[in-house]
Amino acid sequence: MSSMRSLRGAWHFLTIFIFCYFNGGNSWVQGKCLNDQRALLLKLNESLHYMNVGSTEKFSSKRSSWNLNTDCCSSWDGIECDLAGHVISLDLTNESLWNIDDYNNLFNLQYLESLNLAHNFIHTQIPSGFQKLSNMRYLNLSNSGFSKQIPVEISQMIKLVTLDLSGNGNLILRDPDLETLIRNLTGVTELLLDGVKISEHGNKWCRTLSSSLPKLQVLSLSGCGLSGPLDSSLSKLQSLRKLLKL
Repeated sequence: MSSMRSLRGAWHFLTIFIFCYFNGGNSWVQGKCLNDQRALLLKLNESLHYMNVGSTEKFSSKRSSWNLNTDCCSSWDGIECDLAGHVISLDLTNESLWNIDDYNNLFNLQYLESLNLAHNFIHTQIPSGFQKLSNMRYLNLSNSGFSKQIPVEISQMIKLVTLDLSGNGNLILRDPDLETLIRNLTGVTELLLDGVKISEHGNKWCRTLSSSLPKLQVLSLSGCGLSGPLDSSLSKLQSLRKLLKL
């Protein structure tokens, strides 16, 4: 009897191991879409507008898969969920997106850990409200036409690991300044702000980075209007492995 139990236990363990192995250790396993999450995505979808091609609106290739009758976790492009069925990743890169009517439809996706709106044509100010996405670890708004002042609410996203606002030549970082933006983002390992108008002297911005971002690994700040020689305080960033552009 005990040998049979052992055999069943071994078989059960082997089944779990095979399942996990072929699903990347659960990294690609997703739960079934929850009704409230599907409803939030559909409301967001109604708020999205895309560039016109002639007289016809460009139909988003990702949005075309957002079908009410299919599972949003397994069948909708640009969507990933956790095992409980909460949406944790939204990827709308290169979708010719030019406007979001109501950002509250985005901020209500409060389980989001990753948001990518890169390579679009939004051409508005980054809205306030990003602090509502308190689980966010990866935020990429690069090359999307955002302009004017970066809102202070970004500084409240304390779980961020990657912050990419590069390629938005009309973005400004003055009030709040660089120090205010990053002083609470102590877990950031990648910071890309290429093209953002910062305009600070080397001594100040170097010391700001070295004191606020101890885990920083990748830094890119080309075309930011920074001046002065690099300060020795940057040597404190012992995890820094890529200083891409200055």
